[in-house]
Amino acid sequence: MIDRRHVLASFAALPLASPSVSRAQGQPSRLLVGFPAGGSVDATARRFAEFCRGKLADTVLVEQKVGAGGRIAIAALKDAASDGQTLLVSPSSMFTIYPHAYRKLAYNPVTDVLPIAPLALSTCGFGVGPMVPAAVKTLAQFADWARANPDKAAYASPAAGAMPHFLGNQFERAAGLKLIHAPYRGAAPGMQDLMGGQIASGCFSIGDFLPHLPSGRVRLLGVTDKARSRFAPDVATFEEQGFKGIVGVESYGLFAPARLLAAQVEKLAALARAAVHEPAVVEALAKLGFEPLSLPPADYAARLAAERDYWGPVVKASGFSSDD
Repeated sequence: MIDRRHVLASFAALPLASPSVSRAQGQPSRLLVGFPAGGSVDATARRFAEFCRGKLADTVLVEQKVGAGGRIAIAALKDAASDGQTLLVSPSSMFTIYPHAYRKLAYNPVTDVLPIAPLALSTCGFGVGPMVPAAVKTLAQFADWARANPDKAAYASPAAGAMPHFLGNQFERAAGLKLIHAPYRGAAPGMQDLMGGQIASGCFSIGDFLPHLPSGRVRLLGVTDKARSRFAPDVATFEEQGFKGIVGVESYGLFAPARLLAAQVEKLAALARAAVHEPAVVEALAKLGFEPLSLPPADYAARLAAERDYWGPVVKASGFSSDD
């Protein structure tokens, strides 16, 4: 995995550029999202859409194309006109992990989709809900509870094949557990079931947990970065708790159809860079538990390629693959 501190240092060194994207006259721009409203992907897209109004187009619509763990939205992007007016906001899993997990993708993550720029980084977290006794406060204690309650030992994730799926699987194998994986259609419904006691545990973006921690309806047991998150400084990392090598930090990025002209790519990248330097956007991202991130298009493509190489052996070790 690429060291997040190195990437953030690159972000800080990038010069601000005034976004000069040609506005669409009378034509709304679309930001496609492959996950339901209420989750972190949707919230990121909506905040970016607000920033883009009047710059990219007079109207910027967030359009849900939910299903198949985000793959339906990517297929829609692949088939969209290459005019810079249809874009996608997506986690990186769909381009770095799915190629190893799904044998029949409807898109080629390298040739069909163009990375424009990252917008944010997100640490994942593993948490429990009211099904698990309040005495369980660490990953090791959860492992003990899961062994004693094999019929209830399950974890939710936002999608089969997404990064949280395999982080949960890595934990399962490292702890010597057998956990049932329950993939949902996005984080929002998974969190609802976790809080409602329908499932014992879940692995999601840390931002999906944050709004619910004060109430105690969910408890965050561990985070998957190399260092603790500033958004939950009291929660130890997996590695601090003895589960070495369980590290996953996901980028949320802006993508376009592959045929987009280079000049338009640069203009959109400048718009994304300006967005993540905007204090109001940074504040909104922080509420989601996200760190802002900016990289040039070529560097973002290189980051995604490195992540594809990293996750290949992890997916293989999990034994998961699908023809769906």
